[in-house]
Order: sequence, then structure tokens, then C-alpha cells
Amino acid sequence: MALLCCLPAAAVVGALAAGARGIGHAPAGRPGDLLSGAAPRAAVTAHHAPRPRILPREVWLDAASRHPQPPPRYDDKVVALFLHHTDSPNDYACSDTPGIIRRLYAGHTGTRHWDDIGYNFLVDRCGTIYEGRAGGVASAVTGAHTQGFNHRTAGIAVIGTYSAGTPVPHALTDAIAALAAWKLGLAGIDPRASVPLVSSNGLSRYPAGTTALLPALAGHTDGFPTDCPGAALTVRLPALREAAARLQGRT
Repeated sequence: MALLCCLPAAAVVGALAAGARGIGHAPAGRPGDLLSGAAPRAAVTAHHAPRPRILPREVWLDAASRHPQPPPRYDDKVVALFLHHTDSPNDYACSDTPGIIRRLYAGHTGTRHWDDIGYNFLVDRCGTIYEGRAGGVASAVTGAHTQGFNHRTAGIAVIGTYSAGTPVPHALTDAIAALAAWKLGLAGIDPRASVPLVSSNGLSRYPAGTTALLPALAGHTDGFPTDCPGAALTVRLPALREAAARLQGRT
């Protein structure tokens, strides 16, 4: 099972080289330490959405599986989300999701020697949302999910493989839209917007230091040369953006 969805071989080498640093991590600190210029209060509160139900790490991470890790790292805010799939089987029982996430965590922290699971959130086919990376679901935790674009973003991993023709459950898309509406709403971001993000790694689609204008709700492939999150999810991104915007009360 691929732990980083559909990574080409050269990118895997780069990911492994990043190791326990967690690709593109910022220095440890408090939210707001890294970047200034937070959105005015009116912009942040004008379009918000309810926080969906998010199951905490304790649901899937038991004492026997947990690895020692450094403190979480933070950016000032999250202005974009990257959607992934885990490139794993789809015929799982949703009651087995905690065990699947534990195996992903073991792959990231054991095989790849990262400090934590790379994704900030994971969603199963029944629409259940799980907290992934440690640091607080409402905080701007720096993840390790999209080479070059881990700062000011969060990664949402859909458990399964969503290549062309794969059915996408309504519960799943509803959960993604609700999560995107809430998480982007914390920074006053319209899910239909494009936002400037600075590439931190030349293995992304953009040379290091380049400012790229990317969708606020993007697919992994928008920032990195991969098929992830799969054609079946990629084609639904416009509808997901619109659904998330409606949940924020936008017209």
C-alpha cells in the first residue's frame, strides 16, 4: 500500500530524505510566530461554518503504537487544504478505520522515520473525520502531506483509492465539504478562491521560492506531480468547493 499517494520514485527519495523533519516543517513555536498580517477580524468572522464532528487521535492511536515525537510546529493560519487519497483498498469496514490509520501512522513514523503521521485529517468512506497529525484540529499545524506546500495548508486524506470510475460515497463528500468549510472559515477563506502559496521544495510542481496561485481546496496533484487524489475525487473538487462555500453562508 502506498503511504504517499502515487508518488513517483524520485519524489519518494526526496520524501525519505526529509525524514523525521516532516517535509517542509517550520521551526517549532506558537501559532502566529512565523508569519504576520493576519486577516482583519471582520474578514475572519464574516463567513464561518460549524465545526464538524472530528474524532480525536486517541480513537486510533494507542499506547502500544505511539512513538515519541517533538512538539508540533505551527504556521500563522491555514489558507488552503490539499485533498489526498491513501491509495489503499476500498472494501474496508468503517469500524476498521482506526486500525487502518494506525498502519498509516506506523508507515510514516517507522518506515519513513517521520515525526508523526503526515495528514492533518483523515476521512473514511462512511464520512467519519479523524484527527491526524498532533497539535490541535483548530490550530494551523504544519503537516507533511504535500511536498513543497506544507506551510499554511492542511492535508485531508481520504481512506481508499479513488481512480477514474470509482464510486464516491455521498457521506464522504459531505464530510469533506463540512471540514473544508469549517477549517478554511477560521481564516476567512472562500473555498472557491485561489490563494498564493510559496513552494519550499523544488520537487513540487514549482521551484523552491516560487509563489504559486493554487485553489484554496486543492488536490494533491495541484502542488505535486502525482495522480493523487485520484480522478474520481479530482473531478468532484469544483462541487466540493461550492458545497463548502454554501456551508459558510456564501452565495
